[in-house]
Amino acid sequence: MSLEPILTARGLVKRYGRVTALDNADFDLYPGEILAVIGDNGAGKSSLIKAISGAVRPDEGEITLEGRPVQFKSPLEARDAGIETVYQNLALSPALSIADNMFLGREIRKPGVLGQWFRMLDRPTMEKQARDKLTELGLMTIQNINQAVETLSGGQRQGVAVARAAAFGSKVIILDEPTAALGVKESRKVLELILDVRSRGIPIVLISHNMPHVFEVADRIHIHRLGRRLTVIDPKEYTMSDAVAFMTGAKAPAQPVAA
Repeated sequence: MSLEPILTARGLVKRYGRVTALDNADFDLYPGEILAVIGDNGAGKSSLIKAISGAVRPDEGEITLEGRPVQFKSPLEARDAGIETVYQNLALSPALSIADNMFLGREIRKPGVLGQWFRMLDRPTMEKQARDKLTELGLMTIQNINQAVETLSGGQRQGVAVARAAAFGSKVIILDEPTAALGVKESRKVLELILDVRSRGIPIVLISHNMPHVFEVADRIHIHRLGRRLTVIDPKEYTMSDAVAFMTGAKAPAQPVAA
């Protein structure tokens, strides 16, 4: 691949006491791609994603974003740098409205004294931007931008979380098991949403146990095993059975890494 990666990790090590969660792990995400990250339970993929998204600090190794070394002390720092993560629990506040959830933690305040001193929110602007972003991503089956998130279906909630990430994730979006708790129809909508976000040029890291979904949408598949990257495969050249065999150690890949 001739393009330079937008996000890389080299030699990441993370220990929890005597347990080594990351053992010289490497990672590469290229512009405009969907990279699936798969691995058996305990393989260290969660620790890898947490290190990249600022949720944990690696003991050793280097992470670069757009060629520059970065050291995130928190997910907020990663977010400010343009890396948005949608966790499995979505991190939505059920009692708040869709618009409030879209701007949670980065509310827009009214200009001038009202915003600066009285900290009043500019609700019309937030509602308009939230509606525009949801419409852009084909999610305006949601009628009322002010309805509480708890009134939405699972797929719609996932849509709001992904739309929030797409609205603010200027460089990278990380999705942790986005279809895990959804039915067939809602999963389909979320997969279409993922492809739509990718078509806008934003690269996506997809962590998933659902092999059919991974093989359907991923451009490349990063296989994590025993705390490190075992190999990267092209889903057009391998089968799901191959991927599972690599993950479990039943089969060794022909080459360590296909970049």
